[in-house]
Amino acid sequence: MNLFAKTARQKEWLQKLYDKEAAFKDGAAEIDELSIFPKENIQSLVDIGYTSSTLPIAYGGAGLTVYDMVLLQETLASFDANTALSIGWNLGVVGELFEKKLWTDDNLDFLAKEVLNGALINRTASEAQTGSPTRGGRPGTTAIQKDGAWVLSGRKIFTTASPILTYFLTSAWIEEQQRIGFFLLHKDLEGLTIEETWDVISMRGTASHDLVLDNVSVEASKLVELPDAPSGGTLNAWLLHIPACYLGIAQAARDYAVHFANNHKPNSLNGPISQLPNVQQLIGEMDLALTQARHLIYSVAEMYDDESRRSLLSNEIGVVKHTVTNSAVTIVDKAMRIVGAKSLQRSNPLQRHYRDVRAGLHNPPMDDMTIKKLALSAIEQDQNTNLP
Repeated sequence: MNLFAKTARQKEWLQKLYDKEAAFKDGAAEIDELSIFPKENIQSLVDIGYTSSTLPIAYGGAGLTVYDMVLLQETLASFDANTALSIGWNLGVVGELFEKKLWTDDNLDFLAKEVLNGALINRTASEAQTGSPTRGGRPGTTAIQKDGAWVLSGRKIFTTASPILTYFLTSAWIEEQQRIGFFLLHKDLEGLTIEETWDVISMRGTASHDLVLDNVSVEASKLVELPDAPSGGTLNAWLLHIPACYLGIAQAARDYAVHFANNHKPNSLNGPISQLPNVQQLIGEMDLALTQARHLIYSVAEMYDDESRRSLLSNEIGVVKHTVTNSAVTIVDKAMRIVGAKSLQRSNPLQRHYRDVRAGLHNPPMDDMTIKKLALSAIEQDQNTNLP
């Protein structure tokens, strides 16, 4: 029983995901081993309306909140992390765009119809030379005006879910305006290609390849965003799909380790290793960390969804990401200590969880930025306090 499922709608969506549990779990090892993008999994989520679930009801979607998304993404990640992280970006981008009304009404209406018809979208902002866009680097991808259209050239890295994306929401530097703009690029535009560069040990099935733009021409209306602040400068709780994913991985690792401890019976003992104090210590520490991380992420998500309290949030989104992802790494490590050397066998899911969970450390926002923001906030608060 999920203690954080509060409404009938949440339970209904959870059941839809649990109906996919066996199939997703069965394919997870092959997806990882062969670095296969889980197209069938994604299509099954499209078929049940999951990919349009964060679209507001007014636009024909399910109107799921950040809290709802966290609940569902955590569950999905416990089945298959690659599927969860891949689709999480689409859910988060759609949720943010419509909540914040980042585009014109016409562009939002257009995207809503596309998403309802199964279109998938992700932002493409990272570049090899600039690193994470949250650090404020200027994109090397350029956009120039020519004959009433925009022409884009450049290369983006970490384009998660690239094989099935319909739209790439791509950042580029507009020299004549001296600012960054985001352009909506359809996958079939001439000059737009995907170069299969994703060769990593974590999240191998996310197909986070390079997006290559070679003089890609798009109509003027496809310049859909001109952000006032650098990426990461505004509060965006839809990014909580990231720690939710790694929380799900940690839960899967914990569940495997506990089951192993209850069933592994070496002949040196009269029963399973779960009776050993050191094993119980590790199990207790895993559940302690899970409980702490889970209450943090759900309390912040709930606060964000409450518009009367949202303005009180400042650094909490980064704190959640930092706390949950680091806790998840520790939890998987403890699970492997319980299982022992068997956890290193390629046929054992723990070695996959161990590799996948570390990817969370490199998703935005980065740990050092979160700590720095907390420090600066504390210093500023003290400076503004009238104390003797």
